[in-house]
Amino acid sequence: MTTNTAAAISPEEFLADFHHTTLYGKTEANGIDRQAATAEHGQVRDWFQARAEELGFDVSTDPIGNIFATKTWTPGKPYVLVGSHLDSQPLGGRFDGTYGVIAGLHAAAALNSQVKEGVVEPQFNIAVVDWFNEEGSRFTPSLMGSSVFAGLQDLETTLDSTDPEGITVREALKSTGRLGEPIDFEIAGNVEVHIEQGRRLERAGVPIGVVERSWFTQKLLVTVIGEQSHTGATLLADRRDALIAASKAVIAVEETVYEMDPETVVTSVGTFNVEPNSPIVVPRQVDMVVDIRADQDDDVAKARAIILEKFAAIAQERNVEIRADDYDVRPVSRFPEESVELAHKAARDEGHESMTLSTLAGHDAVAMNRVTPAVLIFVPSENGISHSEREFTRDEDLVEGVKVIAGIITRLVQGELKDVSPGGAQ
Repeated sequence: MTTNTAAAISPEEFLADFHHTTLYGKTEANGIDRQAATAEHGQVRDWFQARAEELGFDVSTDPIGNIFATKTWTPGKPYVLVGSHLDSQPLGGRFDGTYGVIAGLHAAAALNSQVKEGVVEPQFNIAVVDWFNEEGSRFTPSLMGSSVFAGLQDLETTLDSTDPEGITVREALKSTGRLGEPIDFEIAGNVEVHIEQGRRLERAGVPIGVVERSWFTQKLLVTVIGEQSHTGATLLADRRDALIAASKAVIAVEETVYEMDPETVVTSVGTFNVEPNSPIVVPRQVDMVVDIRADQDDDVAKARAIILEKFAAIAQERNVEIRADDYDVRPVSRFPEESVELAHKAARDEGHESMTLSTLAGHDAVAMNRVTPAVLIFVPSENGISHSEREFTRDEDLVEGVKVIAGIITRLVQGELKDVSPGGAQ
């Protein structure tokens, strides 16, 4: 069933296209800053459409702003999706997400050449996808485009959600020309290649990681409510300082991990907003987001319980109120065994060792895994750095990842996973 689709890939053309994307939203420290539906994000998406059309793909955008570059070899048949996302974190890295989109485009173009030459007889069609707002930095939650497409989030509710400036998703998509029309096609699988965002591959000296499951994740929307007063006229004993209490809460979140196991549980506070944020006013309110992740759902539940106990103690100590609401809960998602084995086969076809991994981070493939057999593979990240301008993966590793997913999508369009059920939440 396998073919040498990888041989039809031009590493030079792929690398030229990938490195070209770094011009859009480029930062002084060689990263990128193109949050969802900003002007910079719109520009790179317009370039992606033009490049895909140049390679002979038909391009369309759906109502939540996902872009699909399609090749229809067998009209009426389902599509295998391959891709990732072109949006970034603020002052983020140039590899996260973008690599998977451009890799998917070049792998699909190589596959198309094999189909035209009669080397591959496809049962299904191919679509290269750029999912909207995977990062969730400007608009929450993350994995927005893929989750709406998979039916995990409501379209209208999502379009009405706002950024910190009060701009809705609907308005932002319209401003970049990406408020699209309904797209009606069946899917027969989903493939994503991504940088690892960790050091397991680098440490092991293995070029390809195959993801078998995601970690359980959940967030808490936390509000600390104190009392606003004058910094110069209010004695410390009379203050109800929301910022001091929130600072103690942040430390408590980290301490919870070390009371459990820092190898299997991680936490963070990545959003922290102070009101009224004046130099001569005792803060009345702090809003923050607590992120809890673990390999097992029981560990997330345990960490959550410990954190809430600590918050209650802090609230009493500092005479404030601390509210914590569950938000964006995502259970462990296991990829089908057949998908995992297929990815290992594709790596072997290219002469590469591969290792099975879990993913601590969320990816669009995790959302799609709920509704279709999905495949997620990693290539190494130098020093495991991600969501940072220092993010880096070698050209050689990028190219090998493209070759492996070319083999994966070749197998998928020939129907290798056609009788396999989606993985999904466990």
